Amino acid sequence: MNYLSQNTRRLLPALLLLLVSLFSLPEVALAQQADVALSTAESSVSSGPILPPKGIPGLPALTVKTNQDGTQDYTVTLQILAIMTSLSFLPAILLMMTSFTRIIIVFAILRQALGLQQSPSNQVLVGLSLFLTFFIMGPVFDEINVNALQPYINETLAPRDALELVIEPFHRFMLAQTRESDLALFMEIANAKAVATPADVPMSILVPAFVTSELKTAFQIGFMIFIPFLVIDLVVASILMAMGMMMLSPLIISLPFKIMLFVLVDGWAMVIGTLAASFG
Repeated sequence: MNYLSQNTRRLLPALLLLLVSLFSLPEVALAQQADVALSTAESSVSSGPILPPKGIPGLPALTVKTNQDGTQDYTVTLQILAIMTSLSFLPAILLMMTSFTRIIIVFAILRQALGLQQSPSNQVLVGLSLFLTFFIMGPVFDEINVNALQPYINETLAPRDALELVIEPFHRFMLAQTRESDLALFMEIANAKAVATPADVPMSILVPAFVTSELKTAFQIGFMIFIPFLVIDLVVASILMAMGMMMLSPLIISLPFKIMLFVLVDGWAMVIGTLAASFG
């Protein structure tokens, strides 16, 4: 025991010195680096004026190149800026230039006709409408991908030509779903000249006419869906009135019957199939 205690006493100062040296090494290194930097700065001041460091030259951000045929090409920076700006209009394009508006309105009327306030939830209806929109608009998106997107990615198509090829399928789809009366209405409001062919209708007139037609069609489909559920409500209300149960709400009694009728006739398949077929 005495031998171990003596060895411990001898080793303890050595361990303390080792720890102090280890913790002091970074400070010594930092101090040496500071001395080197200070000596370098003093030597540069004494030798002459301090020049700023030379940076790496960047790419030109706002360059417009004019081609031989008179068209202009923009730098990648400007193209990315235009794409990011156009993404902010993506919700408006989805709502106003696709089948989304008709689908979501029909689903909302269907939920109201069933008497359900929170089921299915808004998230479920929007998600179902979104994926059904992708299904209906699939041929349009495929045409855009083949004719415009892939050639533009492969740099075989100019941005302006790609944009025209993107607008063309949307124009054809909206024109097929728009009523002539709505087109004539907005042509008259805009004081626009008569066009030779339907393909010459400008997008500024076609988009509001298309939205108006979609609202009309959606309410017509919703009215046809509402009728059978309204009949059930009238029958239940008449039975309750005949039984003298005026204080009982007819909606409480008719709700199970409406849900049962909707399930028995496979209502979701019928509604979704009708919506998909309504776009021809």
